[in-house]
Amino acid sequence: MASHRRAKQPGRTRVTVLTATAAAAVALTSQGANAAPQPSKNEVKAKVDKLYEEAEKATEKYNGAKEEQDKLQKQVDGLQDKVARGQEELNTLRNNLGAVASAQYRSGGLDPSLQLFLSADPDTYLDKASALDQLGSKHSDAIDEIQSKQRALAQQRKEAQTKLTDLAEARTELGAQKRQVQGKLNEAQKLLNSLTAKEREALKEEQDRANRASTASRPDLSKVDKSGGASDGKSAKPASSRAAAAYAAGVSKIGKPYVWGASGPNSFDCSGFTSWSFAQADVQIPRTSQAQANAGQRIYSQSQLKQGDLVFFYDDLHHVGFYAGNGQILHSPRTGAVVRYESINNMPFKFGVRI
Repeated sequence: MASHRRAKQPGRTRVTVLTATAAAAVALTSQGANAAPQPSKNEVKAKVDKLYEEAEKATEKYNGAKEEQDKLQKQVDGLQDKVARGQEELNTLRNNLGAVASAQYRSGGLDPSLQLFLSADPDTYLDKASALDQLGSKHSDAIDEIQSKQRALAQQRKEAQTKLTDLAEARTELGAQKRQVQGKLNEAQKLLNSLTAKEREALKEEQDRANRASTASRPDLSKVDKSGGASDGKSAKPASSRAAAAYAAGVSKIGKPYVWGASGPNSFDCSGFTSWSFAQADVQIPRTSQAQANAGQRIYSQSQLKQGDLVFFYDDLHHVGFYAGNGQILHSPRTGAVVRYESINNMPFKFGVRI
């Protein structure tokens, strides 16, 4: 008689393990199928460069907010000093008037005719009486002066309070722009951190190589028009003595790093570099690139540019540098770069400005 045995069923624990393993395998397969591929080094570089450009835009807004804050702070300080001086003058006037009133009160105990009768020297008394009449007139003038000073002081205090309110708003705007710049830079750093150490090193070497190449020597100006004309777009004849001095100051800072919000002498952003350079030539120009665009005569043709002219880029004019000659500019480019020469065609040129 045949023997039939029932097949052994797998234990509950074994089934659970097998099920979990299968589920995990399915999940991993699904994730592998749906996961986006890691961006390449070049793709990351393009995104980082874009973020650096956006950070530069925000930097110029930050510079504008900082300039406004500094201007308001000076105005507030001046008004507060004026109020303090006005209060001191008012206190002095009040004290003087109080002293006069007190003296009159003390001398007013006797009737004037009796004082004259009792006086050993009537002529001296009459002189004093005349002086007292004049003093009464001065007394009235002093009261008028005090009232006028009080009105002026109230107006100055009101103006100072308004400026303090404006200053608080400027500080809020400054903080917002600072956070925006830092946010862009942090985002760029996260992208760089997503690369392998080898890829990051390769990008750094590319940037270092670009810095070395563009700071090692000046642009080739051997074909400069010796007559000083700029019709071929290659003239290095300075636009003016002021521009020549500013450009020379800029050249002395080649190799200094770009730092957002910096205006020298050891680090610069783009407009900080140009404003610092002109300051060395005893020429004060605005701090931001957008304001510098209105600081002189505009030149729309590259062929008319001369060495030392300011050159502006992008529709919103968020970048500025110096024209160096032969189609080259001298500027402080962006985060990670240094003050260096570069082709004017590397960015969308808008116009030049001659100071």
